[in-house]
Amino acid sequence: INLNLSEKLHNQKAELEEIQKKFTTEFENIAGKILKRNSEEFTLANRKNIGEVLDPLKEKINLFEKKVEDTYQKGLRDQTDLRAELKKLYELNNRISEEAGNLTKALKGDMKKQGNWGEVVLERILERSGLNEGEQGYHVQYTDNTEDGKRIQPDVVINLPDNKHIIIDSKVSLVAYERAVNATSDEELAKHIKDHLISLKTHIKGLSEKHYQTARKLNSPDFVLLFIPVEASFSLAVREDQELFSYAWDQKVVIVSPTTLLATLRTIASIWQQENQTRNAMEIARQGGALYDKFVNFIADMEKLGNNLRLSNNSYKDAMSKLSEGRGNLVRSTERLRELGARTTKQISQNLLD
Repeated sequence: INLNLSEKLHNQKAELEEIQKKFTTEFENIAGKILKRNSEEFTLANRKNIGEVLDPLKEKINLFEKKVEDTYQKGLRDQTDLRAELKKLYELNNRISEEAGNLTKALKGDMKKQGNWGEVVLERILERSGLNEGEQGYHVQYTDNTEDGKRIQPDVVINLPDNKHIIIDSKVSLVAYERAVNATSDEELAKHIKDHLISLKTHIKGLSEKHYQTARKLNSPDFVLLFIPVEASFSLAVREDQELFSYAWDQKVVIVSPTTLLATLRTIASIWQQENQTRNAMEIARQGGALYDKFVNFIADMEKLGNNLRLSNNSYKDAMSKLSEGRGNLVRSTERLRELGARTTKQISQNLLD
């Protein structure tokens, strides 16, 4: 008996160990699965939480990168535009100088041809200035009379905002300049430079005596622009006579070269752009004010209409009350006639009878 009991206990112990081993293995499998699933869920949750934090930051970084790129591209475009404008100005000056050199011999001694050529150069600068011929730009060969009745015809009149004007007259002096350039000795050079300065001062004096700034139809400053179409001729004169500008100013004349005139005209074109923007802003403000006033009037009309509707509604209720309410009202009295035998083809609404 003891042997059998011992054997049974041994077998039961072995079975218990086997069951325990199975439970342990199964628990490990279950725990592993749970841990894996929790780990995946935790990873997904963390990824989602991190994404919620990083995605807005990523968008802001992308937006910042885009703004930096846009600013960089705009800067490149502005630099390109500036280089293009400077290149145009450089090419214009070179072309004018080349044309002056080529035409010097052909024009030498023919003042009429020199004057016509100077006007052509002036017109080319006007075309590149950003101004248009007309009210917000310039007029060529403008005709007017001075205060003493003298007829004048300046080469160009530049229009400014507020009905103001700047007068430009072109003067060409190439003979003495050409001789100075081709001088073979210091004595010849000094003589021809002196003749060149005398020629320019003669032009300044002659332009001053025309009194363009007193034109009746023009509101001009107390000076006129004297345009010298050859840059080198202008530079030589102001280098050799540093008082030339002062002399011209005393005669109410301002000397300009192709470079300085183009810069001046570009500035005037910019002033017109700002003026138009200001006018547009003022017109928007005016129309906005008018719209606001109309809206206020509309609100007042709607309030008046609402009051009238309320009064009409009250009058309607009073009339209906007299018609269908109270003892001996009109509806009941009229219905009584039908009840007494009056011949009718229609009947009063039951809503009024109730």
